[in-house]
Amino acid sequence: MSNQDFIRSFPQSAGLSASQSLRMMHIDPILMLLLLGVVGYGLVILYSAVDRDSSIFSAQALRMCLGLVALVLAAQLRPNFYLRWAPMLYVLGAGLLIAVLIVGVKVKGSQRWLELPGLPRFQPSELMKIAVPMMLAWYFRDRPLPPTVKDIAVALVLIAVPAALIMQQPDLGTGILVAAAGLTVILLAGVYWRWMLYAFLAMAAAAPAVWYVLQEYQRQRILTLFDPQSDPLGAGWNIIQSTTAIGSGGLFGKGLFQGTQSHLDFLPESQTDFIIAVVGEELGFFGLLGLLLLYMAIVARGLVIASQAQNNFGRLLAGALTLVFFVYLFVNIAMVAGLLPVVGVPLPLVSYGGTSAITLLAGFGIIMSIRSHKVW
Repeated sequence: MSNQDFIRSFPQSAGLSASQSLRMMHIDPILMLLLLGVVGYGLVILYSAVDRDSSIFSAQALRMCLGLVALVLAAQLRPNFYLRWAPMLYVLGAGLLIAVLIVGVKVKGSQRWLELPGLPRFQPSELMKIAVPMMLAWYFRDRPLPPTVKDIAVALVLIAVPAALIMQQPDLGTGILVAAAGLTVILLAGVYWRWMLYAFLAMAAAAPAVWYVLQEYQRQRILTLFDPQSDPLGAGWNIIQSTTAIGSGGLFGKGLFQGTQSHLDFLPESQTDFIIAVVGEELGFFGLLGLLLLYMAIVARGLVIASQAQNNFGRLLAGALTLVFFVYLFVNIAMVAGLLPVVGVPLPLVSYGGTSAITLLAGFGIIMSIRSHKVW
């Protein structure tokens, strides 16, 4: 890392506005305000979901602060730094995924974590949500667009390697998100629509073979999606209780801290994967709408920044990181509403947990870096 990679810019005049001060620190004021809105909203909902447990709330608040620090630091680095280090980050992430399969820590039947001397336990698969789109943006940066069949094939291999390693843990949800992160770069690179149609037909034809590759619990989740009532006290319990919680909230909800499905332990994982059901039950339709509007504003701002980037690398990386955030949101909501199988994808910046939140906020720091650094 050279001195030119890390840019510190602090306001030199007391007369500068807050917006100007943020811009001098390479922080996009609009995006930052929207992100703080979602983080604040999430902390309030989490406090209710955990039945006002101050220890869990404090731990989550600390993680969000660490994530915001990661955002600010990521925003200070020039985009050229990410361009130079993209291949190394990808190789490092793939190596850590292999290490997880060999010496990883197993929790609840899944081997997803690493414990290295002097470091807290962490989940290397989260790193690949940034490393994969960054690597593909690096690969496509100087190539003619739309990409050729050969370039798409290489890109698919770069996506498949980490996605397959993650699914071996097994972690289907994160594997899907990592694959989506890479595929969005290919889509943004301008792949022809007819090729997308061919890809869809190929996936449909391969579905029967994929079925036999899935583990038994994954097959059961798919079957339950179509008929939750077939096993209401087992595999169907999560979907039934989450849709019941959302529906019972009506327009205005039962009131903050007044939810019954979560506080009486009917709703599973109410502080993590199913926390949006708590929003629906306690704050109702308008509470959900307010949160969704914040999310959509973040996505819109990220896409605007991507469209204004100076080169292909910036456009592809900023666009992909923004769309991955959207995929997070879509998969979680569809999962809780019973439209997709339960795959363990948290609600971004709201669900309890630190690694995914820190990764997402660091990604937004990279987007802000692309927005604010006029000279790479």
